[in-house]
Amino acid sequence: MEMKSLEMCAGAGGQAVGLELAGFEHTALVELDAHACSTLRYNRPGWSVFQEDLNHFDGRPFRGIELLAGGLPCPPFSRAGKQLGEDDERNLFPSAIRLVDETKPLAVMIENVRGILDAVFEDYRTYIAGELRKMGYRTDWRLLQASDYGVPQLRPRVVFVALQERYADHFIWPTAGLRPPLTVGETLRDLMGANGWEGTDAWADNADDIAPTIVGGSKKHGGPDLGPTRAKRAWSALGVDGHNIALEAPHPGFEGMPRLTVRMTARLQGFRDDWQFVGAKTNTYRQVGNAFPPPVAQAVATQIRHALEVAEPTLVSM
Repeated sequence: MEMKSLEMCAGAGGQAVGLELAGFEHTALVELDAHACSTLRYNRPGWSVFQEDLNHFDGRPFRGIELLAGGLPCPPFSRAGKQLGEDDERNLFPSAIRLVDETKPLAVMIENVRGILDAVFEDYRTYIAGELRKMGYRTDWRLLQASDYGVPQLRPRVVFVALQERYADHFIWPTAGLRPPLTVGETLRDLMGANGWEGTDAWADNADDIAPTIVGGSKKHGGPDLGPTRAKRAWSALGVDGHNIALEAPHPGFEGMPRLTVRMTARLQGFRDDWQFVGAKTNTYRQVGNAFPPPVAQAVATQIRHALEVAEPTLVSM
């Protein structure tokens, strides 16, 4: 029987897909954004999706789940922002701690930006660990690079893991580098050439490195592009025009640098092509840009599942 999970701030499903691949069955997914909720429901009609503010979500009906997971808002800790941390109204770690207390999961898995490991947040990380320690959990933080898990993108993310004491000794972080990533050209050659563009092969041969971090997912951002000036220069070196997102691949006769489509960026995030994003171009690109790459989520969740099974084999046959 699959282990049960509850996901906070599920977004468009990057972490949810990874947990599913690791063998977790979602009892509920909480997400405030209407477009992301539509994406979740479209792809998995059987999932119980709550379009709700996490601050007001009651976790008590889900007490006893194996895993509480989620990607909490990044702006409070992002180096691109003011790093207000616990003083930022978007900080949802207090709600996550409350939900741990309400649901009493065997394990917790939370994704965030690397800025949360900065020295300025050391006291806050200690506070979070201390609150969970009072509830019987042992915690750890780790900076993971998406490209170490087969994602063709330079995307560092911090993952916070907490397990109840009787399981904690059995958790081992996933081994990096077992699945080397493809280059951007290798990853997108078929999509870039879908409309018969004659320059596809030459473009793919030139795009011979992994992608920079896909950004532009903020609602405060003006439109769907591939990030600030430095990021656009990195994309340009790969032969990609990062000033906008295209509706479709280039057609025969196209000259210059092509733009990426939302589907292309989703593949660079590690989504499978059958995962559909609901909404207009800007909304769907924001969903992709905010996602946690499914292969990374799967790698960590697999190790969590293994720790639970090793410590308590009866969980496997429940």
